[in-house]
Amino acid sequence: MKTIKGPAVFLAQFAGDDAPFNSLAGMAGWAAEKGFKGVEIPSWDSRLIDLRKAAESQTYADEILGVLAEHELALTDLASHLQGQLVALHPAFDLPADSFAPESVRNDPHVRQQWATEQLYLAARASRRLGLTKHVTFSGTLLWPYLYPYPQWPEGLIDEGFSELARRWIPILNAFDEQGIDLCYEIHPTEDLHDGVTFERFLEKTHNHPRCNIMYDPSHLVLQGIDYLSYIDHYHQHIKAFHVKDAEFRPNGKTGAYGGYQPWTSRAGRFRSPGDGQTDFGGIFSKLTGYGFEGWAVLEWECCFKNPEDGAREGAQFISDHIIRVTDKSFDDFCKSYADRSLNRKILGITGAKDE
Repeated sequence: MKTIKGPAVFLAQFAGDDAPFNSLAGMAGWAAEKGFKGVEIPSWDSRLIDLRKAAESQTYADEILGVLAEHELALTDLASHLQGQLVALHPAFDLPADSFAPESVRNDPHVRQQWATEQLYLAARASRRLGLTKHVTFSGTLLWPYLYPYPQWPEGLIDEGFSELARRWIPILNAFDEQGIDLCYEIHPTEDLHDGVTFERFLEKTHNHPRCNIMYDPSHLVLQGIDYLSYIDHYHQHIKAFHVKDAEFRPNGKTGAYGGYQPWTSRAGRFRSPGDGQTDFGGIFSKLTGYGFEGWAVLEWECCFKNPEDGAREGAQFISDHIIRVTDKSFDDFCKSYADRSLNRKILGITGAKDE
């Protein structure tokens, strides 16, 4: 077993145009003051990182690590959710998602997809230069508009969608493999990889690619009614990254999982600060520890009620309180009889011929 590392924080939800949130140095100081020991950097945020420069310059990569080290912080990984989304985007989302890309590639889905794919290649190289072993992203969404089968799917539609998804991602997975980096897809509604079944289908289409793995965020499973503890039993070998994000699902006589197009505060399912929702984090940390998870517990803070400063401070302490420092001996060693074959045979009542 391993002791889970943490607490760490995903900087995406906290970055902004005002100091200290508009620079890596400023955010590093802020994170350390809140009690975090690591940070996850959104690779799309140029205020925090120049992804191309990090991919091409070891000096620049070392400078990033140096900025964090000044505040005794580690870099947990880079994230490319926005770019990953654009690798495989259904045309229905072209306009809403155009803002994820620079203006130079907007209004041209083909060019935008090429840009997104190159971003993932850069992320693989940057991750290696930064001494990382994993990267977090989204799978994209070719099939999400067809989640609920009415009108009925044409025969072969779903299989074709997953085949195309794999066709776009296999070269990227190969690029990460060349750099020695695991690619961890966040299992998330609106993504084609949104539960265990869809992950398995994609994994099969990628020929069980060794770099195809999971970023486990229980909040997205809570909102789908998935047994998020059993999920760990099924997929622990693929879980290489972990976001600590809480949620609650309280359906009523008017609305449920789909939310009725309501704002977050009124939805039956909504994200909450860690400890304010329904997620059994004690069970999660126990499961992950028992299965030998070696990564970081990273706060991804999203709450429709709480002030983010309070959420960050409380989140750091929440994670610290849930990390299980693994033992180096058994609790019942004090009354244990140690190896004695003769004694064992007597206990078992074996008195006949000796074993060969």
